[in-house]
Amino acid sequence: MNTEKHLHIICFDIPYPVNYGAVFDVFYKIKSLHKAGVRIHLHCFDSDRGPQEELNRYAVEVNYYERRHGHKGFSFRLPYCVGSRIHPDLAEKLLKDDYPILMEGIHTSYLAHDARFSKRKMVIREQHLEYKTYLELIKSSWHPIKRLYFSHEGKLLKDYEQRTFRTIPVCCVSEMDKSELLLRMHARQVIRIPYFLPFQQIVSNEGIGSYCLYHANLSVPENEKAAFFLLEQVFNDIPIPLVITGKNPSGRLLRAAKRSSFHCLVENPTEAEMQDMIEKAHVNILPSFEQNGVKLKLLNALFNGRHCVVNQATVEGSGLESATHIASNARAFKSILAQLYHQPFCQEEIILRKHLLEKEYNNELNANRLIQWIW
Repeated sequence: MNTEKHLHIICFDIPYPVNYGAVFDVFYKIKSLHKAGVRIHLHCFDSDRGPQEELNRYAVEVNYYERRHGHKGFSFRLPYCVGSRIHPDLAEKLLKDDYPILMEGIHTSYLAHDARFSKRKMVIREQHLEYKTYLELIKSSWHPIKRLYFSHEGKLLKDYEQRTFRTIPVCCVSEMDKSELLLRMHARQVIRIPYFLPFQQIVSNEGIGSYCLYHANLSVPENEKAAFFLLEQVFNDIPIPLVITGKNPSGRLLRAAKRSSFHCLVENPTEAEMQDMIEKAHVNILPSFEQNGVKLKLLNALFNGRHCVVNQATVEGSGLESATHIASNARAFKSILAQLYHQPFCQEEIILRKHLLEKEYNNELNANRLIQWIW
């Protein structure tokens, strides 16, 4: 009797290279499932990344599908992130067998509403409720046409997510999302499995680092807003060095960072450079203006960095409050920084992080939980 476990995984993007937040969970989940013996059939929607040889190490086959951009993917009925990822070849490939299907994100879930798959074992991995992202985009955008689009897409997404989660089981990341899925969206079945991560052990250095660090994808409006908050309201009048680093900062942010000799902006660092900056910083400072579950940049800072200063939105629903220093406003950030900047990071804090993080974010254990749930 053949006991091999085969699994189709549909990805919203090509999950390699691992250079932005959303693909971390996907790529390290694929690696962990492969290590556990699952035979993976990978299906990737390609915007502009192109085929990646690295993925062939973990999958029996890797299939690529062109994402439909612009008006080709627009619909008054479906969210654009879903409608632009409909491809007839994908359905035809999946119908050739009866292996379970794991859909990465609401973006890839169109076939959950296809009658041909009504009896197929299908589950969806949800990193965050997507409609909330569009609500935040409305707040952070000043352009009236963009605000109109974000509002339209957000309404479609909320309705579509609710219908989808009532149709197929969902595997979420945070306790906050699990509660909303069960109590407000009346999801059919929900399990919580934390992020799959590249780091599995706390490697934070004791002692004193060299600067404060804010790291993020700076092309994201919410992250740029946080960077300006630090520059203009927290580090505007204190003699503590701040380094901001991340992808594709705007010219406006670059100019703002140059206005003080205590500020520095490092644009588009390599992954190795980013990790080196996180490890050498004395304080990783991570304010957020969105409450959308556990944040990868927070986990990265806790696994690899020293002191971590946040606001409530950053840790909401994470269970990691005790491993961070929480500020409520700019004045509180300044006060905490004044206390921490000359305070060595010690072994007791490393032990606390080990207790909180290493079992919770164990890729091997979580891969086995996911396997048991699917099969």
